[in-house]
This record gives sequence, C-alpha cells and structure tokens, in this order.
Amino acid sequence: MAKDVPSHASVVVIGGGIMGASTLYHLAKLGVSDAILLERNKLTSGTTWHSAAQVRALRHSRNLTRMIQYSVDLYSQLEQETGQSVGWIQKGSLSIATTPDRLTHVRRQAALAQAFGIEATEVSAGEAKERWPLMNADDVMGAVWSPADGRVSPSDVCAALVKGAKTLGAKLFENTGVTGILTENGRVCGVETTSGTVTCDAVALCGGLWSRELGAMAGASVPLWPCEHFYLLTKPIDGITGNTPTLSDHDNHLYIRDDSGGLLVGCFEPMGKAIQPGILDESFEFGLLPEDWDHFEPMMMNALNRLPALETAEVKMLLNGPESFTPDGTFMLGETAETKGLFLGCGMNSVGIASGGGAGMNLAHAIVHGHTAYDLSEADAKRFAPVFDSVEHLMARVPEILGTHYEIAYPGRQLSTARDLRRLPLDAEYRKARAHMGQVYGWERPLYFGKTAEPTMTFGKPDWFDNVASEVQAAHEHAAIFDASPFGKIDVKGPDAEAFLRHVCAGQMGRAPGAVIYSAMLNERGTFESDITAQRIALDHYRLFVGTAAIVRDLSWLSGHCDGFDVTLTDCTEDYAVLGLMGPEAARVAAACGADGIEDIAYFKHAAITMAGVPVRAARLSYVGEAGWEITCPSKDASALYAAMTKAGAMPAGLFAQTSMRIEKGFCAMGHELDGDTTPFAAGLDFALRKSGGYIGTEALERARAAGAVSHVITVLLDDPAAVPLGHEPIYSGDTIVGETSSAAFGYRVGCPIALGHTRQPLNDGATVSVDIAGHRYAGRVVIGPAFDPDGLRMRNRALADG
Repeated sequence: MAKDVPSHASVVVIGGGIMGASTLYHLAKLGVSDAILLERNKLTSGTTWHSAAQVRALRHSRNLTRMIQYSVDLYSQLEQETGQSVGWIQKGSLSIATTPDRLTHVRRQAALAQAFGIEATEVSAGEAKERWPLMNADDVMGAVWSPADGRVSPSDVCAALVKGAKTLGAKLFENTGVTGILTENGRVCGVETTSGTVTCDAVALCGGLWSRELGAMAGASVPLWPCEHFYLLTKPIDGITGNTPTLSDHDNHLYIRDDSGGLLVGCFEPMGKAIQPGILDESFEFGLLPEDWDHFEPMMMNALNRLPALETAEVKMLLNGPESFTPDGTFMLGETAETKGLFLGCGMNSVGIASGGGAGMNLAHAIVHGHTAYDLSEADAKRFAPVFDSVEHLMARVPEILGTHYEIAYPGRQLSTARDLRRLPLDAEYRKARAHMGQVYGWERPLYFGKTAEPTMTFGKPDWFDNVASEVQAAHEHAAIFDASPFGKIDVKGPDAEAFLRHVCAGQMGRAPGAVIYSAMLNERGTFESDITAQRIALDHYRLFVGTAAIVRDLSWLSGHCDGFDVTLTDCTEDYAVLGLMGPEAARVAAACGADGIEDIAYFKHAAITMAGVPVRAARLSYVGEAGWEITCPSKDASALYAAMTKAGAMPAGLFAQTSMRIEKGFCAMGHELDGDTTPFAAGLDFALRKSGGYIGTEALERARAAGAVSHVITVLLDDPAAVPLGHEPIYSGDTIVGETSSAAFGYRVGCPIALGHTRQPLNDGATVSVDIAGHRYAGRVVIGPAFDPDGLRMRNRALADG
C-alpha cells in the first residue's frame, strides 16, 4: 500500500528511473534533505530496468564527455559508499571500422579523447581480433580501444542512488502516481498524487516515456516520443568466459557484449519504429513490446556475419523495450520556458545510464543553484522550436533519430524527416535559385545555392565547395544577399526599457535612438547567457536580434529579470524579414533600388528609409567582414525587396558562405566560442563591456579582471589546403595539447583552411601549431584577431563599441 506523501517538500522528483534516482541522490547531497521521489509503479519499472547499461564516456563535446566521466566515477565508488552493489564492470569498449570513412570517424573520436583526457588508442584489425576472438575481422580496417568504459546493473545502480539519498533524509514513494501539477502565476507550487497533495518549490520531471504528458499538466512543452529498441539475448555459448569488452560495430548498426555466458546483440537500425499513441499507458510496468523478427532480421544478418558463433547459438529472447527520443538526439535538462520551477531531466535517447549520473548531478545543481555545474546548452530544455512538439512531427522524426546513434558524423549531414515545418518569407525565391536547404530551429534555410541534389557525404573536399566559393566571391567582389530572417527578434518597449537593458546587458545600451549596439547578456558568474545586437528605435523602444535557436531561451531569461521594470517583451521574429546586403557593390545595388540616404548611415547606426518602394530599417554593420547593411522589412514585403536587389545584380548566399566569412573575420558565435563557461575576457570581447558596470555579472567580471583574465580565442590558418577541419579537434604546440578548435571552414578569402579555437594558455601571434584531424597533424600558424579584416573594420567597430 502506498504511503501518504508529506504536505510539503522543497523539491518533488517525478519518475523512478536512472534520472529520477540520480537527481534525488544529488539533491540530497546538496542539502535538500526533504526532497521526495514519486514513482507511479516500482523503481526502474519504466525503461531503466531493461537498459543494456553501457557507459561509454566519449561524446562529441567536452562537457557531455565530462558529464559521462562523472557517471563513470560515481558508479565505480557508489557501492563502497552505500553498501549496495551496482554491478560495475569496467572491461572497456572496442569500436571497429569496416569502411574508410568509419575509420576516419573513429580516428577523430580518438583524437578528441586525447583532448578530453580520456584514454583511447587506435589498434589494428589483428589487435581488435585478439580483444574479441569470436569476431569475424575479415573486413575490419582498424579500431579504437577505450579501456575505461564499462557497464552497470541498471536496477542496482538506481537502488544504490536511492539508498544514498535516503541516508541524507530524502524519501521514495512507490505506487504513487501523479495526477496533476499545480501552478500559480506561471510557477510550480505543488503536485497532486494518488496519495495526496504535496506543495513544493520545484519539480524535477524525470518521467521518461511519460514526461510529455506530465509536462502538459504544468503547461510545458516536452518534445519527446518513444521508439522500439531491440536487443537479442542468447543462452551460454562456447568462447564466452567471464566478461568481455563492449564491441561496437557501428557500420552494421550493432553493439555486442557478453550476458550471463551468452551474447547480448543490440542495434540502432537506420530507421526505427515509433510507438503508436495509447500503447504505453499507466499499466505499463516492467513491460516489453512484442518481438518483431521481421524488423530485426537485417540486423540479425549483420550480426551473423560479425559473430559466426551466433549461427548455432540458442536464442533466449528478442527483447523489445521502449526508449524515448528527442527531435535532435540529445536529452533535455533544465528549467522550462513556460513554467518556472519545472525542471526537465528526460528524453535520454537510449543513453540514460551513461548520462544519468552526471545529468542528475547537473539537474540537481540547476535546481539548487540556478544553473548547471558547467555549460550544457546543447541539452537546454528551451532549445526546441514549439513546432516540433506535435505527435505528427515527433513520430516522423524520432525513428530517424534512433538511427543516427551509429551514423558517421559527416559535416553538413541533414535530417530528412519532419522537414518544411517553417518556411522563410523568401522560400519560393530561394528554391527557384536552386537552394540546398538545411533545417535550423525548424526553419528551412539555404545552405548554398546552385545544387539541389543531396550532397555526397565525405570528410574530404565537399561537392558544394565551388558553390560556396562563388557566393563568397560575390560578397567579396560584388554584392551578396544573406538572409537573417530566422534570427530571433524581441521588441522591448516601455518607459524603463533603457534601465532594464542596462541591467541585463553589458553593452552600451544608453546610446541615443538610431544606434546599433552589440552586447553580451551575462549571468551572475560573468559568463555568456547570450550575445545580441540591439537597435534603439526610440527612447522607449529597442529591438533585440538574437540567435535563431536562442529565441525561447533568451526571451525566458529576459522575462525572468524584468520584475520591477515597466517594460513589455514581444517576440516579433516572424513579423519581419532581414536581408544582409554585403559587398563592395552593395551601395550601388541599394542606389539602384532607390534607397536614398542609405550611404549616410554611419557604422553601427540604423535609419528608417524606403527601398524598392518598401519601408525598411537599414542598419550598417556586417557579420561577414564585407561592408554593407542589414535591412529589416515586414515579412510580406521581402519578395519585392529581394526582386529589386537581384535585378540590380546582387546574388543570394547561403549559411555555409556566411560561416566561412564569419570565421575569417574572427567573430565568435554562441555554442562555438561563446557559452556559459566563457567570459567576455576569455573570448576577447571585453572591449564591448560597459565601463560603468551595473549589469548582471559585473562583480564576477571585476574579479576576473583583477585576476588578470585574458583572451584564449585564436585563429589558426592551416598550411595544407587539402586539410578539412570541422571543429572539436585538438590543437598542439609541439607535442602538448594546448586547446581545441571550436569553428572551422575553408577560408576562401584567405585561401586556406581556417579555424577558431580556445587555448588553455595564451599563444603569440604567428606561433606555429598543429591541428589533429583524424590522427593526422596539420601544421598551421596562429593569428590573434581576424585573419581577414578589410579596411580595418575591426578597429572601427571596436572604437564604436567603446563609445
């Protein structure tokens, strides 16, 4: 029989899987001794109990890797702390490659491991065979050995986490279903359960497969959906003695390890199976779905080729268990935009055990301290466009996401499902110009023009290289149009608009109407929440331009800090189109379009003018290192404006050209050079800080300044024009890793591959370095500042920012 819940708990954790158990444990460790966990059925009864429970540390980013390394450390010591066995087996993992591109992929992973401090070694096919004797290695070209990886018993690790939490005062309530989440003035205030109502200050929603429905109880969007996930279990076979490493045969979509003397053979097939609505109801406890041998058969054939011993093995069962997936394949962690005090820890994309220790720690940290222990913006609960949270789009997307688990991480790879959700005002014109589209925050954006066919995926020179070269050339020698319409736009209006923005922004927000202002938005730690460009339209009206995928997050941040200020915040993103007209002939094109007065607009100023008979607001600034204007007009007028510009000789340019030119110009971008671990000093952007202070983060920056903080962002120009850096590669000085690349492209104007990167120590301009790309070190030299800087624009912009 269920126990009555207490009348109040500081934090209520919903869901008794790995995320719920880990979050409860870490809340208790942080002193939240009255936290409670509610589980509708029994601990681990949703998906955790049937997890294959692999813990592989290496991920595509430093902080996701750091998070899983925390899980490894936690699981390895949890038994000693609690007395509860967790079944931790640390036998390593072996990732094999059977194609040249897969070998490049695993070599890139091994290089990353070195940068992240993880032991990972490339081994030959013969050495791989020695580590996995049952494997058919005839087609294996090479492999990477990661000795620190392991696995746990999922039910036991959850039991240990809950036991540890209980010793610190936290409580578990099984057989206690949640029937409602109470809110007041947009904030969580309680939870209704089958055993009574408990008031609370925060809710950690770790409900796994059911998190979407639970979030809806509080008015929050939780875009995840379940898929079927398969693994085969055999009875004991000859050749399996003791525990084996995990064998990752990702070219064949397989993972393989021992299980009770037999084999466990799991898969992430290229296209999974979404589960129909209504199948996973409240009675689904320790449940499985029906075997589907027809669906599993292609994977079984792959497994028979890799493991000939399977041919005579007795099958114990084909396990089909549900797992939840998100639209981009990364979990959701943090406070929701819609409901304050509601924190998500769900959508684990079948890596819940590996992620759970570190993710639960970070979720507890966010609840107690207001932010994760380190930047996890790639998992931010606010990152999805609302359009994704529909049954139709989720059921289309998540089967593909399941299949991407073992895909080769090709640059430029685009998902094919749930597309055309949001179209730009000039979508028809771009498609007529043969744009190749990519999806960003639901928007279809031109990546490049002149080639609509799907590109050949490669780690070498891409087949769109010349297309992008011609677009950069147009911007550099003539005039090009860059579409910035998807960038978020937030109108800030009211008598306290300036005072409010001086509080939340570190830039020169007090400039007169007509000014364009670049500014960081910082947190109390002095690190980036966002960076924005603002146009002051009137004394009581600013328009903020934020990153395409940042609109929900930034609007939430601003809304959370406007108490006491008489302002209104309005998302006007879709009301306006923004076209960047850039290049030496931009002025001629503008004049041909009747843009009288546009050349009178000074740098970092804007003005309302008429262009092509359309009322526009032209702002003189550039994100690509070529002079020009960003021109804002009502979305309905974009077609007339574009037609006039192209008639006058401007050509459209895509996102790939813009990225290449941004990197050449040395401009930092959120999610690359800028994040919640980086200060303006570390990014070399302290020149844009308001000297008078008074903004969020001022005190932290004063401490950083006193400690001698300096920029750690560099540009690297590579000597070999055939090198293809992608970002996330180690930078070496001699034989010492001194940093990692953060953005990379071919620099068409500088004539060589180029990357921005963070270093762990300052390097001198002109210093010789090398970049490890898939195990090969490419020589290069350091440039401090922009590699391409026409007419000293950087110094002029810096002087304007200093004000």
